[in-house]
Amino acid sequence: MNRRNFLTGSLAVGAGAALAACATGGAPELKTQPTTVNPKLGDAIKAAEAARPRTGRTVTATLTPRPVTVDLGGRVVSTLGYADTVPGPLIRANVGDELKVTLTNKLSKPTSMHWHGIALRNDMDGAEPATPNVDVGQSFTYTFTVPDAGTYWAHPHVGVELDTGLYLPLIVDDPKARGDYDAEWIVMLDDWTDGVGKSPQQILDDLEKGGMGAMGSMGSMGGEGAGGSALLGGDPGDVTYPYYVINGRIPEAPSTFRAKPGQRIRLRFINAGSDTAFRVALAGHRMTVTHTDGFPIVPTDVDALLIGMGERYDVIVTADDGIFPLVALAEGKGAMARALLSTGVGTAPPADFQPPELTGKIGTVEMFAAPDEAQLAFTKPDTEMVANLTAADTGYQWGINGPYPDNRPLTVWQGQQATMSFANKTRMWHPMHLHGHTFAMLNPDGTLGARKDTVVVIPNQTVRVAILADNPGYWPLHCHNTYHAEAGMLTTFDYLI
Repeated sequence: MNRRNFLTGSLAVGAGAALAACATGGAPELKTQPTTVNPKLGDAIKAAEAARPRTGRTVTATLTPRPVTVDLGGRVVSTLGYADTVPGPLIRANVGDELKVTLTNKLSKPTSMHWHGIALRNDMDGAEPATPNVDVGQSFTYTFTVPDAGTYWAHPHVGVELDTGLYLPLIVDDPKARGDYDAEWIVMLDDWTDGVGKSPQQILDDLEKGGMGAMGSMGSMGGEGAGGSALLGGDPGDVTYPYYVINGRIPEAPSTFRAKPGQRIRLRFINAGSDTAFRVALAGHRMTVTHTDGFPIVPTDVDALLIGMGERYDVIVTADDGIFPLVALAEGKGAMARALLSTGVGTAPPADFQPPELTGKIGTVEMFAAPDEAQLAFTKPDTEMVANLTAADTGYQWGINGPYPDNRPLTVWQGQQATMSFANKTRMWHPMHLHGHTFAMLNPDGTLGARKDTVVVIPNQTVRVAILADNPGYWPLHCHNTYHAEAGMLTTFDYLI
């Protein structure tokens, strides 16, 4: 997010340094006008990191974002990536391991690496101002402890870089957890334009010039054929993409996951797209949803799942005998991605086949609840926050209580319990993501639901969540639609010490 950068007019800080602080009482200063440095915040960040579980083991990796040529399955494209394949290389660790990931920037512009969903130390989050961007030709080593098992991922937090091949899966295992599956299939969903259609920057420029999308414009840029979606409250997005891919492959040349009949397969779904929700189903199978955004839920059977950008869901399926398409419908956009599950002989259906499961029981967040052992330790709120999701009447401008950088941060005292209401005042849906925390969905009766870090908020809906202020720092809160965030739909969730 460099166009409306978190450093615009603010105080730059480095890893381990003290962070710029808001006023310690009364109305907080605008983030664009910090006036003090509070050393207590840096100390609190170090203390929170020291309190995380530790194994004494270190997992190291080296990433080199650079221009690459990628084969999407007979369609070769020039893009940006961490390797000559999309997604980038898997990073895997156990709960309590320390990660040391060195990023060497061989792009032509600054970049960063955000560890999406991880409750990590603020100065390693990969988003300014807490972590500096990595300049061209420079290196930076992200060093932090991973405290929670689950399905996570990593991607840049600069401009529209996410809408390229710059993303990868991050899996954190709990060696003490029961392994009740036989095989694992990591499934990264994406909408693809780079190297085949308009560049992400061209798309953003056109949206801003034309003002299309701010109040919902039915797939205004990049292609034709968009429709609407009842699941998303109408408008499915601003961009109709040339391709939709699973693990970097177009539908006509899908990747194949091989297993044996009767095996229990854990699928880890990650939506790495920039403007597309996916409705996902595996032909001939029901899915038992077991986790969302890394945390367990009460196992729930569905035929299909709706997954917004930034969300993750884990499911278990018992494999039948044959060849079955895994279909990810680009919700409301009239196109799809697909992969294949192969457990025996047979012929895959044609590339445009849509299994009946897509119109069966569709899993959405309100269906899911956390089991007792995964409940957020929340009792009652000390403070209540409102995040009004807004759009300008004219022009392509979005906001959270107004557009960034003219909006004020949301502030909380360390140790507080807070509720936040996402009130969608626009005609577009928004997947809202909070860095550095998980929150609990609040049911209408006030009980706690599933734990999440990204939640879809449809038009004219208010979604309430519960948050524990237990990870001090300055944390971005934004829409995970890449273009909405770049056009102002972001703020920060700031700790007062």
